[in-house]
Parts: sequence; structure tokens; C-alpha cells
Amino acid sequence: MTKTARQPPISSVDEEEVAQFSRIAGAWWDPNGPFAPLHRMNPVRIGYIRELAMRHFSLPENTDLPFSGLRIADIGCGGGLICEPMARLGGRVSGIDASEENIAVARRHAESSGLTIDYRATTAEAMAQDGEACDLVLALEILEHVADVSVFLEACAALVRPGGLLVLSTLNRTARSFLMAIVGAEYLLRWLPRGTHDWSKFLLPSEIDSVLKPQAMQLCDLTGMCYHPLRGDWSLSKQDTAVNYLMGFWKE
Repeated sequence: MTKTARQPPISSVDEEEVAQFSRIAGAWWDPNGPFAPLHRMNPVRIGYIRELAMRHFSLPENTDLPFSGLRIADIGCGGGLICEPMARLGGRVSGIDASEENIAVARRHAESSGLTIDYRATTAEAMAQDGEACDLVLALEILEHVADVSVFLEACAALVRPGGLLVLSTLNRTARSFLMAIVGAEYLLRWLPRGTHDWSKFLLPSEIDSVLKPQAMQLCDLTGMCYHPLRGDWSLSKQDTAVNYLMGFWKE
């Protein structure tokens, strides 16, 4: 009997987006470079993930390694800005990115920091096809950069084990997000290179939920992230999801 070759997974990768981030991969860990907004946002994102995971998995609070025993995948990990804190919390972390350049930067930084992180230049779709499963899957600030949102979200959902957690963050498709994330951040303040974002690829929370619900993913949290220009920092808001927001889903 002839063995049928396994078909390659459908990919959600946008090659132009990958190339754009690959060109500036060396700047991932520069807090004043093109990824400065992510550095400023990181404490809020990490705090949100930690609180949601601690509550969902009933993790111990009186330890420096509350994520010990959790397998975590960060999809679209870039240079590892979230992977490293997750590893420091005790998680067994896989950092996934379609850019070889991003992965190379992430590996070097983890090694210099004495951290063991499984970095791979691959995709969520490829991991899902291989049958991998994680307790906690993260997809932060990547949804607005993929070619096919449904394919990407379905792959992320497939990677979550039953009872596991998926955490997403992205930009809402509102008039205020256009003014702040594109006009403000890219043109006026020049925090980001022009062309980093395409407003038409921003997503309403309901659009994400409609894709994930048929995948046995149940929405458990929706929280906004708000930037405070006078203080130069970010905070969480249950009321304001008009620009940046985080979502948590658990798998049945």
C-alpha cells in the first residue's frame, strides 16, 4: 500500500508582514526603538496573563514559579518579550514565529539571560497539524498581521488542550483606534514605522468570538488596555476596549 504524503497545513502567514518585522528584528530588545510601545505595554500584558492563568488553573500564589508545570506557547513571539517573563514564572515555554530573524534574536537573548526557551521558526498551523497541545496559548499583537484570521485562530484553538486557556490581544476596528494607533502612533508621535498597521485588519471582539466559539472555545474575559500619554504607561480597563484589548478563552 502506498503511503499518502501528509498535506502541508494551510498557512495564515502574511509574507510581507514577516519581511517587514524581519528587517527590524535586531531592535526587539531596544526599549527606545521601534518596539518601544510593546516594552511599555509589557508589564500590563504580563500582569493580565498571570492573573487570568492563576485564577483559571487555581495556581499557588506563595511561590516565585506559579507557572511551574504549565506548557505555554507564544505564537508570533517576535524577539521573546513575553516568552522570557513566562519562563521566569516557571512555564515550559515554546516561542513560535514565522521569521527566522526574530527567532535568532530571541534565542540569543534567552541564552544571554540564562533562560531555556524552545524557540522555533514555524507556525501555529504546523504545530496544530503535528498534534501539539498546550495549557496556555498566547497570541499577542499578531492577529492584525496575519493573512487569514480564521485559519490562524482555528490553529491557535487546536493547540489548546481541553481545559486550557487562550489569551489574545489586538486592536479594535473603531474610529478611535484609527486616530490613536495609526495617525497618532505612526504619523504624529512616530512610535512605530509607518505602515506597521492596516486599520482594515483590526478586529471587533465579536468577530474573534464568532470564529472561536465553534472551536469549543468559551469567552471568559474581555479587558481593554489604555495608554496614558502624560504618565507614559498603560493600564487595564473593563469599560474601555475601543483601541487595544485582551481576550481570554477556555477550551471545553
